Amino acid sequence: MSANEDQEMELEALRSIYEGDDSFRELSPVSFQYRIGENGDPKAFLIEISWTETYPQTPPIISMNAFFNNTISSAVKQSILAKLQEAVEVNLGTAMTYTLFEYAKDNKEQFMENHRPFHSTTSISNMISVETPSTAPSSKKKDKKEQLSKAQKRKLADKTDHKGELPRGWNWVDVVKHVSIFKISFTSFSSLHPQFYIFFF
Repeated sequence: MSANEDQEMELEALRSIYEGDDSFRELSPVSFQYRIGENGDPKAFLIEISWTETYPQTPPIISMNAFFNNTISSAVKQSILAKLQEAVEVNLGTAMTYTLFEYAKDNKEQFMENHRPFHSTTSISNMISVETPSTAPSSKKKDKKEQLSKAQKRKLADKTDHKGELPRGWNWVDVVKHVSIFKISFTSFSSLHPQFYIFFF
């Protein structure tokens, strides 16, 4: 009998045996899941078995990567898979999917004896590290105006007219000073370096 014929017969048997069983799920004609334990049971886990083209003459692929198992540590998963692989070797060449599922059911407590549930995802409250301020935002506080010294006030008063406005051209003196300094500096530079005098003018 060919591998395909063996698989067809085993598929029919699995559908018949697990008909109406909520723990069993057929993902495809060659891939199956079975939940060991009831929903809500902290020691429940999910096994996935997939057949290769040459199964049952070659071992099936057994996985525990389903999201259902996200609270089970890698060490416990590896331990379960190792025990299931031992059962595979004993049953190699025969239809073993039902046997493996039942073996896991019978040994559930032993398989999960070292299981300590943990949460693989961090809760939202732990992810948010920013604390809510207990005081009112500083933006609501009135901005303090810069305080001027008496000398600064006097200097400002001297520059303003009777309306408190600065007269037009009040700061031109500074501009004239800078231009004068530039002329003096440039004249000194051009006398020392006459070749640059022509370049600038």
